[in-house]
This record gives sequence, structure tokens and C-alpha cells, in this order.
Amino acid sequence: MALKVIELFTADTPNGKKISIMLEEIKYEYKVTKVNLFKNEQFKPEFKKISPFNKIPVIKDHDNGKAIFESGAILIYLSNKSGKFYDEKNRDQITQWLMAQMGYVGPMLGQHHQFHHYNPGKSKFGEDRYFKISKAIYNDLDLRLSQSKFLAGEEYSIADIATWPWIARHDWHDIGLKNYKNMARWYNDIAGRAAVIKGYDFMNKGEKISSP
Repeated sequence: MALKVIELFTADTPNGKKISIMLEEIKYEYKVTKVNLFKNEQFKPEFKKISPFNKIPVIKDHDNGKAIFESGAILIYLSNKSGKFYDEKNRDQITQWLMAQMGYVGPMLGQHHQFHHYNPGKSKFGEDRYFKISKAIYNDLDLRLSQSKFLAGEEYSIADIATWPWIARHDWHDIGLKNYKNMARWYNDIAGRAAVIKGYDFMNKGEKISSP
């Protein structure tokens, strides 16, 4: 059996889903190697060799032997390799919105998940703080999406692929995605893409995308 070119070391998280969705979008064959975070498999010495901070996802490109960590870096790498979703004429805009997801949207929603979903009642300060920030993120994204079809303009890009899986956990946020019409339109447009549907359920658990 031929070796699949891209090996994806991952878990079923928004950051993990970014890469499986991207691989489906660019139609690359890939092998999923599961990293069980609950069993601390991310701390194994062999994994640390390809992920210095013990984080998923990581890809190994068996075409050239390269290992790439950090989901944003992986998206850029796969875009450059495939020539898709990182349009050179709009690259500055795409990069800005990709970095906004990496540095702000994902980390802040992730903290909201920690306090509001995984550990409710343990810190009122944490719950209130990250709920407020998450609502601000929804407002900011909705405003942006009132101005353009996608985050970086009129074309779907890796900025959308990076951000969408975090919004796909809107049920955890208790903010009400349906109340943000521009964001909900964007969310539904992406949710209907065949590659997104398949990449979202990359663990083959029959996972369905939730409606706003």
C-alpha cells in the first residue's frame, strides 16, 4: 500500500479540524495519526521531536520529510504546496485575519471553553471575563462579515478555514450565533461545503455540524 503523502498528528479539537478541513479542500490524501490528549500522548518524547511545545496539530510531509507544527503555519504550508486559498493578490488581508484567529479568536474562545464549558463554577472572574471577550469577538466578526462575504474579502481562504472550527463550537459559547446574521450567513455558507462536512468528521464518529 502506497504511503499517503501527508500524515496528520491530531486530536478532535478546533485546531485539529482546521487541518483536516484544509486537506479535504485541497483534495490531498492523508493519514490521521491520533494523539490522545487525555492520556498525555502529546508529551511522549517521539512526539516532542516534531512538536516542541507538545501541541497538536502537526503534519509530516512524506513527500520531502518535513514536519510542520502550529496550525496557522500548517495552513500556510499547505496553501503554498497546493496553490489554493492563499491568493497572492490578497495575501496581506488573508494573513491579517489568519493571525487574528491564531493570536486572539482561538485563544480567547479557548479560555471561554475552559471556564464556561469544562470548569463551570470554579472562577466567576474567569467565566465573566472570557464570556465578555467572546461576545466582543462575535460582534467584531459580525461587523467584518457585514462588509465582505468572507473574512479576508470576497474569496474563501485559509483565514476562514482557521476561524470557522472555533465558531462551530458555538453551542459551548451560550452567546447565540443566530443573533449575528452576518456571521451566521458566513457560518452556514462554509458549513455546507462538502470538504468541510467531511473534514469536520475526520475521526469518523458521525459528528454533525450544529446549526446556529
